[in-house]
Amino acid sequence: MRNDVDERLARRLTALRVERTWSLDELAGRTGVSRSTLSRLERAEISPTAALLNKLCAAYGRTMSRLLAEVESDTEPVRVLRADEQPVWTDRASGFVRRSVSPPHPDLRAEIVEGELGPGAHIAYDGPPTPGLEHHIRVADGTLAVTVEGVARTLTEGDAMSFRLWGASAYANPGDRPVRYTLVVVAP
Repeated sequence: MRNDVDERLARRLTALRVERTWSLDELAGRTGVSRSTLSRLERAEISPTAALLNKLCAAYGRTMSRLLAEVESDTEPVRVLRADEQPVWTDRASGFVRRSVSPPHPDLRAEIVEGELGPGAHIAYDGPPTPGLEHHIRVADGTLAVTVEGVARTLTEGDAMSFRLWGASAYANPGDRPVRYTLVVVAP
């Protein structure tokens, strides 16, 4: 089922590819995503997963928050963002819900994201969209398993961790109830 966010995201992803004069085949080679999947995504026939968006963001040199902010708003960035205005995106395949608490601003390097993963949910990323991204995570409720470059750590309510991301990462909920966490991402 198409929705307005998927339509705008499809248009933005197409525009980013066209701005670089890349063919679908070239983008497929850069991302490891099949040409047919990219084509269906750009026509809004499918909704992307978080892992797929991460691969595209890496190719385009953007964070996911920046891409989603570009999709959510056609106006200048807003310094005050009311709770009901904060962009929420759902990866229907994994059940990951992502709220951009502070969508990126061209003059600022940090972004705040709230994430929620349902029981048993798992998201894996091949690498960061921008190498060296600084991450700060704090779990508000539940249990979050975070794997950074092959090393797994389990965080529970109130726990926090910080790291710079250069390689693969994964987030999983090993618990039997949703996990809610805050992620602060700072561009290098």
